[in-house]
Amino acid sequence: MNNPSLKILLICVSLLTLNTAWSHSPEAQPDNSWWWDDAWWNEGKIQPPRNYDVITRETSYTNGDVEIPALIFRPKQKGKFPGVLFVHGRPGLVDEIKRLAHWIAARGFVVYAPDLYFGRDIDPRPIEHDYVLEEDLSKGLDHMMTQKDIAGDKVCSYSHTRGGYYSLKLAVTKKRQQDRLACYVSFYPHWQDPNAAEPLQVYSYANEADELKIPSLIFYGDEEQYQRRRVIETAADNMLKKKRPVQLVMYPGVQRGFDFRPERVRQFADDLATKDAVVRAARFIRKHLGAK
Repeated sequence: MNNPSLKILLICVSLLTLNTAWSHSPEAQPDNSWWWDDAWWNEGKIQPPRNYDVITRETSYTNGDVEIPALIFRPKQKGKFPGVLFVHGRPGLVDEIKRLAHWIAARGFVVYAPDLYFGRDIDPRPIEHDYVLEEDLSKGLDHMMTQKDIAGDKVCSYSHTRGGYYSLKLAVTKKRQQDRLACYVSFYPHWQDPNAAEPLQVYSYANEADELKIPSLIFYGDEEQYQRRRVIETAADNMLKKKRPVQLVMYPGVQRGFDFRPERVRQFADDLATKDAVVRAARFIRKHLGAK
């Protein structure tokens, strides 16, 4: 990748901007405005993450005659909080994935997490994609907006793996970026139709990405699977050419699933990347929801 517009953040000893022109031309300067912090650089101040105890409640909604359960994670503290639509990926809303929703709720959000597979009696980790799930997710967003403890009239989506495709279709195909979605956050999203032919999985990306117009923040590791990394970077490259507000954050030394890899295989780099990504995502979401 040699596009001088595409900035990828490496959270390690240093920051590396993949910018061929800048690395060879001292006159050219990178656009660091999206991550630069004068208070840290000049005064050594680090914005602390917010920490809240989290409680959970169960709810459900319907799409036709199908009932879809959902979990709502929110701070134990009373009051309204900004909303986050958590979209699980191919694993489903299993216990290790519920933890991801809990983590972002602990930053001070009401997190609405529908279990899309349970309502359709789909086993975890399906191979094929059932397109009706996209409408189920849109109905879930409608139900989410009826919750009395969500502040404001917009929320942000927060997803990973295949959930990145579900939420992409929600924003673009279902046109929810026009009414309820203010921003899009995803960890190593599968930005291609899972039912597409194999060559398209490797060499192309879902056309909907070109029409994702809300601010978007994507996290992935530099050891991501080749076909997934290629799709993410190619899509983002073209999105930037179309002046779409997308940012990529790439962490060194971590693989796919770094956010939920279990303790028996989890490494220090996985934890560093996950903690940074959750805090960075929380700040991004607050900014685009206009929350303090």
